[in-house]
Amino acid sequence: MGLAEYRRKRRFGVTPEPAGGKQRRGGRRLAYVVQKHRASRLHYDFRLEWKGVLLSWAIPKGPSLDPAVKRLAVAVEDHPLEYASFEGVIPEGEYGGGTVMVWDRGTWTPEGPDVDAALRKGELKFTLHGQKLKGSWVLVRTRSAPGGGRAGWLLIKHRDAAASTEDVTLTAPRSAVSGRLLAEIAWHEGGDVGKAASGDPPEEIRRLIAQPDLVRRRRRGKPAVWHSSRPLR
Repeated sequence: MGLAEYRRKRRFGVTPEPAGGKQRRGGRRLAYVVQKHRASRLHYDFRLEWKGVLLSWAIPKGPSLDPAVKRLAVAVEDHPLEYASFEGVIPEGEYGGGTVMVWDRGTWTPEGPDVDAALRKGELKFTLHGQKLKGSWVLVRTRSAPGGGRAGWLLIKHRDAAASTEDVTLTAPRSAVSGRLLAEIAWHEGGDVGKAASGDPPEEIRRLIAQPDLVRRRRRGKPAVWHSSRPLR
């Protein structure tokens, strides 16, 4: 656990991503975030705060509210706490180049007394208190990471009042902090709009084309998210 791998993969003079260093405030609940990321492929980055970093998994198809659906979640490097607020464009040619959206955010509560033991065992149960994802979930490891590779996990929704057959990735495609689609984030931040738009539901893009003034109005009123002070190149 740590940020060495995260920092090794990034050039902070080029990418607007945070380098890390923020200290957790005592008494605060543990942060949770899902970032929708249109890089070489569309995926969702699922992150849970633990011991000063964001434990992270890449979910190619995004979370599912249906307990019958098991989503592949590939363990990736820990991310800094500041990353929970990052929404913007990673320049093409950099690691993870593409558009990033804060798709969901909130807090999480472990359902067992020992998170580290649960992670070692490969079965972490927890409750999410997000804007889109709520209730009880589990991450189950399906294979180890031989030769330094990435461990495979499954993200599964437990059966409770928050379970549903609704495809939340389609019915709630917009940012939890700015209300924007990927295409709007790319347009506002100087990214590849066409590439970003391929990660949005087609009907949402058709609405944007029919009402382009909506994009400009959302830009003026969007809440602040983390940005580097250095302008994108």
